Amino acid sequence: MDTQNITLSIPKEVLVKIKVIAARRQTSVSGMLTQMLERLVQQEDAYERASRRHTHWLEEGVDLGTGGEVSTGREELHERV
Repeated sequence: MDTQNITLSIPKEVLVKIKVIAARRQTSVSGMLTQMLERLVQQEDAYERASRRHTHWLEEGVDLGTGGEVSTGREELHERV
């Protein structure tokens, strides 16, 4: 995979804590940020796929086993015993 360097500005006190976390995880700040950003992209992609799938279901409808036929009338469904 091709990579590209970026410039990131964050508060110094945050950077110090990030470096400690990265050291505990035996990785670099760059590696840790890359993993987190890749996870974010995967989550967004999964959300988009699910959204398209559900929109399709709403537009096309889902077969509920009736084959599109309604065999019971409103009166029969609401009949009081």
